[in-house]
Amino acid sequence: MDFEKFEILSFDCYGTLIDWESGIIPVLNNLVANHQLDITEAELLEMFAKFESEAEAGEYKKYREVLKQVIHKISQELNFQPTESELNSLSESIKNWLPFPDTIAALQKLKEKYQLAIISNIDDELFADSAKHLQVEFDFVITAAQVKSYKPSKNNFEVAIKKMAISPEKLLHIAQSIYHDIVPAKAMGLSTIWVNRRQGKEGFGATLPASGKPDLEVPDLKTLVSLI
Repeated sequence: MDFEKFEILSFDCYGTLIDWESGIIPVLNNLVANHQLDITEAELLEMFAKFESEAEAGEYKKYREVLKQVIHKISQELNFQPTESELNSLSESIKNWLPFPDTIAALQKLKEKYQLAIISNIDDELFADSAKHLQVEFDFVITAAQVKSYKPSKNNFEVAIKKMAISPEKLLHIAQSIYHDIVPAKAMGLSTIWVNRRQGKEGFGATLPASGKPDLEVPDLKTLVSLI
């Protein structure tokens, strides 16, 4: 891959920069424990992936409402009645989700060479909390709230390219989710890098199973920086 041809690097945030599974799992573990249920973490992440994608596929709703619907659907699946606090527990936890250990240093290094962008399935106010953890100023932030759709919709990428005023060949999209990011970005003609954060783990975790062919696969952002 010729890294010299790119002017902007765009990133998915949750799962790529922020370790969202480490944020999601304690919330869902606590939820089922409150109702005396014994469910594995893998099963909880699978339910999250299924119900999140269902909530995002319909008429646009804010991500807070998406996560509320996820909890509601899990409660229906497992036959218990969630409290109002439990319904809001995932969205309330986002401010505490932390970056992967290599994220901050990688972003700071890449910022020396490129403009950086976020293309994320999130609300602006929720991302503002995560931005504090990431410790770098992004040149562009494109959220689902701004474009009124959720990846894997190509609309998110179309709006991002228009907002950046850049030709697609000068944009490199970097993401962990094949389903949300690699497939639609490739369909848009973008170059893509798959950050395989779940290397060595079974299943697809908090994202739906999907198959796609990125231009490059790396295990983490530290490796990407060394390649560049």
